[in-house]
Amino acid sequence: MRQRIITALVLVILVLGWIFWLPEPFFLGGAVLIYLMASREWARFTPGYPRWLIPLCYGLLLAGSLFVLAPLSQAQRQANPWLWLILSLGGLWWLLALFMVLRYPAATRWWRGKNGVKGLFGVLTLLPFFWALVLLRGAAPGWQGGLILLFVMALVWCADSGAYFVGRQWGRHKMLPRVSPNKTLEGLLGGLIIAGALAVVVPLWAGFPLVQALGILLCSLLAMLASVLGDLSESLFKREVGIKDSGTLLPGHGGVLDRVDSLTAALPIFVLCYLLIN
Repeated sequence: MRQRIITALVLVILVLGWIFWLPEPFFLGGAVLIYLMASREWARFTPGYPRWLIPLCYGLLLAGSLFVLAPLSQAQRQANPWLWLILSLGGLWWLLALFMVLRYPAATRWWRGKNGVKGLFGVLTLLPFFWALVLLRGAAPGWQGGLILLFVMALVWCADSGAYFVGRQWGRHKMLPRVSPNKTLEGLLGGLIIAGALAVVVPLWAGFPLVQALGILLCSLLAMLASVLGDLSESLFKREVGIKDSGTLLPGHGGVLDRVDSLTAALPIFVLCYLLIN
């Protein structure tokens, strides 16, 4: 536990510095690094391929999207059809992931042992996540963009932490024991209530008009639910290959993918929802 706490404190400091103090090119470089480290860990879900193949393919796809989208302004990116395609495919993937999680293990029949399909799942998980990071950070000038990104991240962290502590104290009814034996319905509800309070308070405190605050609340609710799905889907893939953690980079926390699994779903869903209603 001590090692876990120390690692968490170091991560918090690094993440805050990355979000608030780095100019956009360096922030983008950090997002690329996270993407590549997560893609390297995703390769553990495709044991039939060489470990270098998945990161290479994912890196080439990211490079292609950067070539098209990186030179554009924030407004141009939001209107670009390629970005809409990336985010929309990500949204469709999470709908499919929801079916896969709810129907596990029956729904594994059509993709179990098919590394190409699991590799595609990884692209649909990580590429929309990368561009959601970039869009949220660039949603406002200066440190305000960092606050927006931190707000969505905080929703996920509150939902995760609330679910853990409430579930540990009062959890009785298992949510999806075949996928994640420790998650409970009480924990899910507790996490949603705690994160939901943040989603109500922050927009009102920031002075958003009521209609806009309600829109942010809707996007936040969908993002919170998606964060649970992101966690469960990674648990599903780890269970399929018989591993506990996606990696060992972060002492006490596993790999990078273990730390961002909830965010990979929550951030793209929040961005897609917000762009659709505005």
